[in-house]
Amino acid sequence: MKIIPGSHSLGATVTELDLSQPLTDTDHRLLVEALANRGVLRFPNQTLTARQQFDFSARFGTLEENVAGMFQEPGLPQVMVLSNIVRDGKPIGIADAGQSWHTDMSYSATVAYANVLYAIEIPQRAGRPLGSTQFADMVAAYETLPNEIKRRIAGRTATHDFAKFWDMMRRERGSARPALTDAQRNTKPPVSHPLVLVHPVSGQRALYANPGYAMWIDGMDRSESDELLAFLFQHQTESRFVFTFEWTRGDVLMWDNLRTIHQALADYRADEPRLIKRCQVMADRVLNQGRTDRHALAAV
Repeated sequence: MKIIPGSHSLGATVTELDLSQPLTDTDHRLLVEALANRGVLRFPNQTLTARQQFDFSARFGTLEENVAGMFQEPGLPQVMVLSNIVRDGKPIGIADAGQSWHTDMSYSATVAYANVLYAIEIPQRAGRPLGSTQFADMVAAYETLPNEIKRRIAGRTATHDFAKFWDMMRRERGSARPALTDAQRNTKPPVSHPLVLVHPVSGQRALYANPGYAMWIDGMDRSESDELLAFLFQHQTESRFVFTFEWTRGDVLMWDNLRTIHQALADYRADEPRLIKRCQVMADRVLNQGRTDRHALAAV
């Protein structure tokens, strides 16, 4: 296995590793370290079944079943289908997943550690791939905050709500997403997390607030909270922190939700097919095994 860093603070390519085969303990450890240090890992030229994608992903933690319960691989509800393809008049996957800045599962009591996406069909136009995924580096975003802002957010928590992003996508994107049922909303009630976390593997501090799910800063006057979150959201998505990944068929992309926020670019048409399968790894195992153990998400 070779791990080749890119020129940005985020991103590395991992070669000479077949993800259809079980990981050795050594390779697993090296990937955990590389993911913490580089945030986004690309594994090119992979050929995977849904079961093999599940098995690889599950080496890193418990896999989530999405609360919406939509477009899951038959027999493997932890493998979600992301696609704009329609067959026999019915969509085969969710078409508008992630099309705004967010980090997955910040709305859950146990947050997300990593995403593992496998590209089966990638839209192209004039020889150029479409549907790129953008990432922003939350370690760099925190490190470059003004000291006065660091003092204001130190020890603070923010409330995150699953319904914020879902409702925003339905309202602003003309999505075919149905309204969440009361049962779905009750499954994921709002939760609070620190605005700054210590990464359980690298020990670095990262900003943990995102436009998709963060609602307000707890215990702060609402107008002050709105003003401060607006500043943080603008700061964390500045171009200097953003890494854009262009997909190739056969890519497996793995990213660290504790270090990054991300968004999908919807620059392709309905007749330009995109098919990607996703597993989402919860942070239960990495928080228990990391250098700061269960205190990794303690406010700092």
